[in-house]
This record gives sequence, C-alpha cells and structure tokens, in this order.
Amino acid sequence: MKQKVRRSIILISFFLFPVTMFYFSPYLIIMAGIGGIVAGSAIMFAAQFALSLFLGRAFCGWVCPAGGVQDACAIANRKPLRSKKAGWVKYFIWAPWVVTVILMFVRAGGIKGIDPFFGTEYGISAARPEAYIIYIPILALIVIPALFFRRRLFCHSICWMAPFMVLGRKLGNLLHIPSLRLRPDQSKCTSCLTCEGACPMSLPVSAMVARGDMENTECVLCGECTSACRQNVIRFGFGQRRKT
Repeated sequence: MKQKVRRSIILISFFLFPVTMFYFSPYLIIMAGIGGIVAGSAIMFAAQFALSLFLGRAFCGWVCPAGGVQDACAIANRKPLRSKKAGWVKYFIWAPWVVTVILMFVRAGGIKGIDPFFGTEYGISAARPEAYIIYIPILALIVIPALFFRRRLFCHSICWMAPFMVLGRKLGNLLHIPSLRLRPDQSKCTSCLTCEGACPMSLPVSAMVARGDMENTECVLCGECTSACRQNVIRFGFGQRRKT
C-alpha cells in the first residue's frame, strides 16, 4: 500500500508537469534575478533545502515530477548506475549556476520583489501551445538518460535541485536535527540483495545494512527497499543519525 501511494503521487506529479514546470526552472531564477525579483522556482528550491533538514531527499522519491517519469522509464530500462563519479557531475552544473544567480542579484542591487508566478500565465507554466517548445526538450533531458542509459541517471548526474537537498541533509546531520531516515536491523538480514534490486537509485543497500547506517547522499527515501525486503530488515524512522 505504501508504494502504491508513493507511485500514485509521483506519477500524478509528472502528469502535472506542464502546469508546474516553471516552478522547477533554474533559467527563470536567473531571468527574474536580473531585475532583482525572486521567482517561484527560487522559492521552491529554498523550500526544498529547508525541508531536507527534516525529510532528506524524500521530495525526490515521493513528489518530484522528474522522478515520476524516470520511474515510468524503469519499466523499459532497469540498468543500475554503479559509478560513484556520476554523482559529482550535477555539482559542476549546479555551482556555476548558483554563482550566476548571485551575480544577477548583486548587479540588480539586491532583492527588490517576490513574484511566485514569474514567467507563468495565471500560475500555469505551459498555458499556450508554444510553451511546449520548452517543455519537450526538458522532458527529453529527463527521459533519454533513463530510457537509454541508466536508471534515474538524471537524478544522479544532471538534476540542479538535488544539491540543495544534499546540502540540507548534511547540515541537518551536522546539527543533529531529528529527521526522516531508514533504519536497518542487521540481525535479520540474509544478504539476499532483494533490496538492491528494488532501489531506484542503484544504491548498495545491502552494504548499508551491514554497516548499520543507511545514510547515503543519493538516497531519495522512497522506501522501495523497505517494501521489497521480506525479512523486514529496513524500516522508516524519525530521529538523529546513529553513529556506527
């Protein structure tokens, strides 16, 4: 039932992507920043960072429209991504973009206003047919890597939102903030590796269980491993990170 609910939510989020697309746009943040305006996507990214202090990257596993379409692509391609280096690529995309955003606001003389609906029509991103000229390439950027290369490759290597949540999670751990986590019971594990096969992020779940710590910057807290394990080795919990 838990996974039915999660998959339903994340697929509905994908179906609504033509409406919400601009609220995840890094480009609109720059365009609004030229005039010192805080766009809706800037508010969204700030909210993702704040919530990640308590929920980690659960947004990626339960709400993100890009996650929804990639999970759909996994029906055709379930090849796991095992390269640790692939995860660093997104930071080389994210860092220059953050610097550019800061420079835009500095040149504008600081924040002059807030417009949650910047770039949209009545709050809708793709309100006109020509807006799909933007929508289709963005969708292709998400779908092609997942469909023809590796499962959830966009999340690992391209996503400009993930670094906000990774940094939020790390800060939360540093400050010992109680948050949503996965908890393992090593004594029940039979090393069947079912959990690893279920993980959409291709994480070494079995090794994480063995060390007694499920913390991983690429974990999106989808809970697929908790549902797949017949021994109930992994469960959701809420609290501080336990030292191993």
